[in-house]
Amino acid sequence: MSSSESPSHNVFVYGSFQEPAVVGLILECTPVIVSAQLHGFHRYRLKGRLHPCIAPFETGVINGKVLTGLTNAQLENLDMIEGAEYERKTVEVVLTDTLEKMQVEAFIWANKDDPDMYGEWDFEEWKRLHMEKFIEASKKFIEWKKNPNGKTREEFAKFVNEDPPVA
Repeated sequence: MSSSESPSHNVFVYGSFQEPAVVGLILECTPVIVSAQLHGFHRYRLKGRLHPCIAPFETGVINGKVLTGLTNAQLENLDMIEGAEYERKTVEVVLTDTLEKMQVEAFIWANKDDPDMYGEWDFEEWKRLHMEKFIEASKKFIEWKKNPNGKTREEFAKFVNEDPPVA
């Protein structure tokens, strides 16, 4: 199959991957990004983590972005970063500009009853407080993927957790 015939994936993102500087590093290019809403879900904070999760919530609406035209390799990068705590599922979003409905994939928190989920995750707050740390973590992820040197995904994951409170 030639590269022009490769499968193309559209993925709804709602956390740090909305930021082009982060997603560009993870995907090793910046895809076409369009604004969208996902209905029937809520975006939660996760205790001890800098990134959010989403879980079904009947009246919820999440503003996010759709990363369009991703390759299998780019989707694999997202799968590796999200890990087993997220399940990639097909959902329907509404594109903000055209109100067109679109079937996309999204990473949904596997444990919808997780006691670590709380409140509402805020993208603007994340950009102010944590974006630089995520950019560094994204660089480390790409370095790790190219040359794991015996390190595990869990070692990489530590970079995106909140710093422990100082006593």
